[in-house]
Amino acid sequence: MARDGQPTPLTWVRLFFTHVLFPQSMPMPAGIRRSALALVVLLPALLLYPTMNFYLLEPDEGRYAQIPKEMLQSGQWVVPTLMGEPYLDKPPLFYWLVALSYKCFGISEASARLVPALAVHLTILVVYLLGRRSLGERPAFWAAMLLTVAPGYLGVARFLVLDGLLTFCITTSILCGFEAVRTGIFRRKWWIMAAVFSGLGFLTKGPISEVLFFPPLMVFGWLTQRSAKVRWFDVLLFAGVVIGVNLPWYIAMVLQRPEFLGYFFWEHNVMRFVKPFDHLQPVWYYVPVLLLGFLPGVLLGIPYIVGLLRGDNSTRTRMGGFWLLAGLWCMLFFSISGSKLPTYILPAFPSLMLGFGAFLASTKWGDARATRATLGTMAALMLLANYALIPWYANKRSPMRDPDLIARYCDPDTTIVCFPRQINSLAFYLGRDDLDSVRSKNAPEMVQGLLKRKKTVILCTHRHSFEALRYTFPAPLRITASESFADKHPGWLDRLVGETPWGLCHVIVVERD
Repeated sequence: MARDGQPTPLTWVRLFFTHVLFPQSMPMPAGIRRSALALVVLLPALLLYPTMNFYLLEPDEGRYAQIPKEMLQSGQWVVPTLMGEPYLDKPPLFYWLVALSYKCFGISEASARLVPALAVHLTILVVYLLGRRSLGERPAFWAAMLLTVAPGYLGVARFLVLDGLLTFCITTSILCGFEAVRTGIFRRKWWIMAAVFSGLGFLTKGPISEVLFFPPLMVFGWLTQRSAKVRWFDVLLFAGVVIGVNLPWYIAMVLQRPEFLGYFFWEHNVMRFVKPFDHLQPVWYYVPVLLLGFLPGVLLGIPYIVGLLRGDNSTRTRMGGFWLLAGLWCMLFFSISGSKLPTYILPAFPSLMLGFGAFLASTKWGDARATRATLGTMAALMLLANYALIPWYANKRSPMRDPDLIARYCDPDTTIVCFPRQINSLAFYLGRDDLDSVRSKNAPEMVQGLLKRKKTVILCTHRHSFEALRYTFPAPLRITASESFADKHPGWLDRLVGETPWGLCHVIVVERD
C-alpha cells in the first residue's frame, strides 16, 4: 500500500490473485480412498511395465543405455564414459540407477527403461498421495488420472531420458516444500525432504531443480501473505542439504576431471540458456507441445478460464492457484530459454494437472460421464500406443531392424567408424565401446586413419554421407562392399515414418590395397 493510502500496482496484482482469481475456499476431504489408490497404482503399471523391451530409439535412448553399461562393465562410477571417452554433459544419478538395474536384472532395454518407468509411476503416486494434503483427495485423484493418460507425460517420460527422473525429483520437492509453508506454520521436516529431492534433481541434471523450486513458492507467499515465512537459516539449511547430496561426487569428479565444472555449469547450463549452441527453437515452441501433450486436460482449459473470469467460486481454489503458478513458471522459464526439446517441459505437467484436478473436482465436470468417457478413451489409446504403435515404430527405425545385415559387416575384430554421427544403440547391441565417430569437418583425418588399416567399416548416418565419401578416397583405398538400409519398396507409410533407420543409412566396407 502506498504512503497516501492508495493501492500500488503490486498491491492490485496481489488483490486480483487472492480476491478475484483464487479466493480462499474450504479444503476438500483428504482421506485416501482405497479404490482411487488402487487405480492410481494399477493403471500406470499396466501402461508402463509390460511395454519396456522394444528397440532403443536413437539418439537419446542409445546414449543413455550405453553410458551406464560402460559404467557397470568398467567399474568406473565417478566419471561417466561414452565409447570409452569421458561424458561430462550431465551428473550421474540417472546412470547409477540404470547401472544398478542392469546389475539386478541383466543388461537389456527393459532393464534400462525400468528407471524412467518407475520415476513416472512414483510421480503419479506422489501427485495423489501428497497433492491431496493441500487440495483434497478428489482433486489429487483427478490430477493423477489426467497425468496417467497424458501422452505428453506418460508417453514421453517413460523413454530412456533423464527428464522423467528429473520430473519426479522436482515434483516431489515442490510438493514437500509447499507442505512446509502452506499452513502458515513452517514445518522443517517437510522442508528438509524438499531439499533432499531437490538435491537429487541437481544430481540428475543440474541446478534446474532449484530454479523451478523457489520462484513459485516465493511468488505465492508474496501474493497470499499467508504462507509461513522462510528465514535465511532455512534457506541456508536447504542449500546445505542440496550441497551435501551432491558434494561427494562433485569433489571426486573434479579430482579426476578438473575441466568438468566449467564445462558443465558454464557451457551446459548458463550458455545453453542465454546463448544456445543446439536445439534452437522459437519462444512459442512449447505452446503446441502442451496443447497436444496435455490431452485430455487441455480440453478443460476453456471452461477453466471462463470460470475464472466469471467469478465462479467453485473453480477458484487458492491451493489450485499455486499449482497453476508452478506449472506456468516452468513453461515460462523453458520458453525464454533458447535451447528447447519437448522433454524439457515435462516438470510442468504434474503441477498443471494438480491445478486442473482442483478445477475438475469442484465443478460439474468432475461428475460428468463425458469426463470419465474421455479419460477411458485416452487410456485405451495409450494402451494401443504403448503395446503396439511405439514398439512397431522402434523396430522400424532401429539400426538393428536387420540384425543379420549388421552381423555380416560389424564383426568384433573390424574397426567401425560412424560418419558423421555416433550410433550408440548399435554399440549397445554389439557389446562394443570402441565405435569411432567422425564429423564431416574431420573427414580428412578419417581418411588418414583408413590408410593405416587394412579394413574399415563405415556406418553412414546421413542419407548424403555415402555420396559425399565415395568419390573422395585416394587411390590406395577402395570400397569393396556397400549396403543401403533404405526400404527397397517403400509404401506411403514408410515414407511417412521414414525409409531408413534413425541414424543409419548406408554401411560401406573400405579396404586398403
